[in-house]
Amino acid sequence: MAAAARLFNGVGYFRTDSNRIAREAGYAPGTFYVHFADKLYIFLEVYRWWADLEWQVIDAALSPSASRASENTRVAKAVLQHHREWRTFRRSLRALTATDERVHEARVKERQRQISQTVDLMRSRGVRQTASRIYTSLLLFEILCDAVADGDTEVLGIGERDIVARLAAEVGELLGSGDE
Repeated sequence: MAAAARLFNGVGYFRTDSNRIAREAGYAPGTFYVHFADKLYIFLEVYRWWADLEWQVIDAALSPSASRASENTRVAKAVLQHHREWRTFRRSLRALTATDERVHEARVKERQRQISQTVDLMRSRGVRQTASRIYTSLLLFEILCDAVADGDTEVLGIGERDIVARLAAEVGELLGSGDE
């Protein structure tokens, strides 16, 4: 998994093959198929791993001892950095979502899991939001973080500070913890 993640994030899905993944992991190329049906299968496993890492990043950024505004900004910056670090992988994910039904289905399933995890987080803070509101926030984060990671906002002359402020405000609105 780690070898596949490095390759998918280094050169992308389309420039990686199963033989290269096996060699990167220190195995003979034929060994790959003992563990994985195909390259797409391991890509989807890496995607689930990536999403778990994102929640670890969010959990680490949450702090009951910090002010809510500070916490909101930490969450925004942490998620943005996670997307930045996984930029090439995320590009492959977006491309495959548009062209492969299995990836699209996996993405929808992962979003359902993200909504559920967000509901649990909000419940622990005594906040309720609709699934629609949560999904809107998730998409906003995803699109803005990918745009910053890809350099689109820089080319457009939109400052990262402004994006982080918008994302922090979104965290606050979603979790009911805006500026205090």
